[in-house]
This record gives sequence, C-alpha cells and structure tokens, in this order.
Amino acid sequence: MPIDRHKALSADPSVREISWSTRDVLLYHLSLGAGSDAATDPELHLTFERGLQVLPTFALVAGSGISAGEVPTMSVNMPGIDTDLRSILHAGQGLEIHRPLPPSGSATVTSRVAEVWDKGKAAVIVLESAAAGPDGEPLWTTNVQIWARGEGGFGGEAGPETSWTAPQRPADIVLETPTTPQQALLYRLNGDLNPLHADPEFARTAGFDRPILHGLASYGLVCKALVDGALDGDVTRLNGFSVRFAGSLFPGETIRTSVWREGERLVLHSTCPERDNAPVLTHATAKVTS
Repeated sequence: MPIDRHKALSADPSVREISWSTRDVLLYHLSLGAGSDAATDPELHLTFERGLQVLPTFALVAGSGISAGEVPTMSVNMPGIDTDLRSILHAGQGLEIHRPLPPSGSATVTSRVAEVWDKGKAAVIVLESAAAGPDGEPLWTTNVQIWARGEGGFGGEAGPETSWTAPQRPADIVLETPTTPQQALLYRLNGDLNPLHADPEFARTAGFDRPILHGLASYGLVCKALVDGALDGDVTRLNGFSVRFAGSLFPGETIRTSVWREGERLVLHSTCPERDNAPVLTHATAKVTS
C-alpha cells in the first residue's frame, strides 16, 4: 500500500501505558555484556538489584521486554503507512534523558509520525515519542528514523541532506567492544523479536548472509562502553545520545568507537575492525555532564 504522508502526519498521537521491572533492567544490561568478566568485575551496579543503576538506553526497550508478552509482527502498521518487516531497517536513533531512570517504574508514552521523507526507492519514516512518569514530569524523548525500502515514490519531499565527517585529529579515546555469537539471541529477549536477528533463512530473504545484530544492540553496547570508558561508570552523566546506523554488524564482531571531546558534547564514530573498519555508527554525538 503506498504511503499516505498527509494521513500519517495528521493522525492523532498514540498513547500507551508501559511499565518495567528490575528484572527487565537486569536482562537488558546482561544482553549488553554487563558482568561478562564476573571473576574480576561483576559490575554489580548494573547486574545486581541492590543499588541498581539504569543505562539511559534502556528507555528504548522499557515496557516491551519479554515479560510484557510482545509478539513479533510481520509488518509495520500505522495510519498512512503499511509496510512489510523485510523492507525496513532502523536508520537512526536519538534519545534525550530528562532525569535518571528508576530500576522499576511506569510511564505514559505519547508517539506520533513526525515526518515522512521520499527518497525515491525508499521512504524515511521519522517517529517521535515522549515518556512521562506517574508524576507527569518528562522521563525521556526519542526520535527514530526508519528506512523503508521500496516505499518511496509517493511524491513527498526528499528531506534535508546532512553531511558528516569525523574530527580531523586523533581521537581522545578509542573504545573496543567485543560482541558474542549469541549476542542477538540474548538481546532480542528485550522485546525486538524480528526474525532478522535469529533466523538465517529469514536473514537471507532480507539480503544478509546470516542474522545481524540489532541496531539498538550496537547502540546500547556503545552507550555502555562510553559510560565505562569516558564517564567514570556514572550513568547519570549521559543526557543524550544520537546516531545514524551506517552498517550492519554480525554477532561475534567487534565495535571500535573513536571518541572526541568537545566540551559537554562527545563526537563518536564506530566501526568494525574485522571488516576493514567498515562504519557501524556515524553522525554520533552524546550530551554529557562534566
């Protein structure tokens, strides 16, 4: 079904109530490798319920974990948009954290289609969501860009072109983040049960040799590496994190992240060293507190 941009943009926002438990947070952290060197550092602030801190990127899976009973769907359906799951890729992700996330809690999430760009052979769907706690105060805001192959040509604008290059100086920090062969199988228990990340046959129909790691898994892995390696392990110092997903990563590969400090802003560039530093995350910035 062709995209109806006007219908998508004029639709009423959707509102849903979500909740999460300490178990959901612990699973999320474990799926990002927390505690993997338990003999030396069990990372109890991320892996044990007493004094548990919450990585800001947990906001992207809050309320959709396996305990929420989420069921995979073979399409993306919203007013004016109906596309097959095989045609979509997560193109970009932005997150702004307004206050530290509690280890368990609830929120009201209001979501809308903010824009739909016509790229000719594809469409870019921009989704915005805002979460507020039971007290009505903001918790987080997200911006998601979805690349829908074969859904362009509906007559809309192409949208802004944004060029990006890494700073032309040596990085202040370089972070190495290994992944495991089972990383995607574990991460999908946070709620994203897209078979692209588990089923080899499905992955081949989508154009990949084998299942790929979730974009949000790479996002979370880099977030954890950034907190550990640049923010002294203090999750409350990360206030925002925005990236473009520039390339796929296969479970078992490494993420190498170069970090440049620019005041209360960090610029990042993540690559895969096993494939000649092929880009993984670009246009990446983090807002931090000194």
